[in-house]
Amino acid sequence: MNPAYTKSLNNLIEQFAKLPGIGPKTAERLVFHILKSDAPEALALAEAISDVKKNIRQCKICYNLAESDTCPICADPKRDKSIICVVEQPKDVIGLEKTGLCKWVYHVLNGHIAPLEGVEPADLTIDALTKRVRAGGVQEVVMATNPNLEGDGTALYIHSLLSGLNVKITRLARGLPAGSTIEYASGNILADAILGRSPL
Repeated sequence: MNPAYTKSLNNLIEQFAKLPGIGPKTAERLVFHILKSDAPEALALAEAISDVKKNIRQCKICYNLAESDTCPICADPKRDKSIICVVEQPKDVIGLEKTGLCKWVYHVLNGHIAPLEGVEPADLTIDALTKRVRAGGVQEVVMATNPNLEGDGTALYIHSLLSGLNVKITRLARGLPAGSTIEYASGNILADAILGRSPL
């Protein structure tokens, strides 16, 4: 708390500083930018934040972010629903979609198996994935979990569950460096990984 600032200024600086990658100095700059902005511009930011918290939910099919029961990808009739790409987080969907190569649908696990962190298979959407595959019509499941210890372990666990269901299981090619995350991979690296996916 800076005694030179009012209570509301200190509060807003504190809230901005809680955001990832935002330190106290950047938080101050953001607050003073908002102060200099016209009221409609500043209130539009507040309204956009409020709308996201009120309207965003999980797609009932794939668990991606949505504003209705199904996300735009699941609702798109042009998508190849015979291929399901399994990712850890919604932001991984965004990274893969930026390549322009993905015509499939997704399944978002909402994390990875990490027993030391208390995350077990039941904490993820793995059961919903197996139900989707068992329902029929799925020819390939593309494992796009992160190429690190937890991501690989999660992929192998899912593979063991699906191995008897007469479905092809592939993994993104190792154009993705081991230990990295999809979120930070470049479009070219992701494109190579998508095109070079191989059996798991």
